Amino acid sequence: MMVFVFPGQGSQQVGMGKSLYDRYDFVRDIFAIADDVLGFSMTELIFNGPEEELQKTANAQPAILTVSMAMHELLKRGGVRPDAAAGHSLGEYSALVAAGALRFRDAVRLVRLRGQFMQEAVPLGRGGMMAVLGLTREEIEEGCRRALETGTVEAANFNCPGQVVAGETAALKRAMDIFREMGARRCVPLPVSAPFHSTLMASAARRLSSELEKVEVQDPAIPVVANIDARYVTTAAQVRDALERQVSGAVLWEQCVHRLLGDGYNVYVEVGPGQVLTGLIKKINKQASMINLQGETEAEKIIARLKEVL
Repeated sequence: MMVFVFPGQGSQQVGMGKSLYDRYDFVRDIFAIADDVLGFSMTELIFNGPEEELQKTANAQPAILTVSMAMHELLKRGGVRPDAAAGHSLGEYSALVAAGALRFRDAVRLVRLRGQFMQEAVPLGRGGMMAVLGLTREEIEEGCRRALETGTVEAANFNCPGQVVAGETAALKRAMDIFREMGARRCVPLPVSAPFHSTLMASAARRLSSELEKVEVQDPAIPVVANIDARYVTTAAQVRDALERQVSGAVLWEQCVHRLLGDGYNVYVEVGPGQVLTGLIKKINKQASMINLQGETEAEKIIARLKEVL
């Protein structure tokens, strides 16, 4: 069985999706919807930058969603449809659009606001995130507890064997020292502007909740596994709840993949820019069959290959 997996923030790059845009009318229509909803040319920003503007959270999130949905529409029109879907953080919105739970125009507006709310929750320079390699989940959580005397620091992303923590700047520095004492192989500060997926994002979650109430949400047509608890969302109410909680809750990506693997989903297609999820899933389970849509000019060949495994 096949799962479409959709990437989150960090996969953006100037020029992504350009060959599809030049080739297909329906892709241009998707970009036009994003431009119309957002009130400015997201298309221009995606294709021409500047890169530092595209990297901003409030821009990167709708940009990645737009390109992901263009790639999804290409697969859909080629007759390739998933049996389930999942997305990493922001990518969960793409998964829900693919599952028919959200309309694209609603999702692109929501993720623009989500990005703004997340950035505004903590002033620039007051918090961040750090990847920690070589420690278990339990060790990461213990190290965070020991660093709490300095400020808020929490496990934020369980991506694969290797975790990400988020928190206030001073607490992150203290946690780094503790993790190194505990035997971490590496502690790498990430180039992000805020401590995403931590309780420091609580105000962003509240603001997003009020926006979610304005949007029509349908029951997903296919199973979608949620970041917040690695369980399937099957009703509109569960979708709303999961999207609100994931803003300030840890991304349980490794657990999501194990859930899907355990339920017999054996083919994973990364639908969106970059190859981040391909790498993560391979680290989680080397036997997982991964297909990536990079090399967009070869899209027809990829569709033919996917049809072979349907």
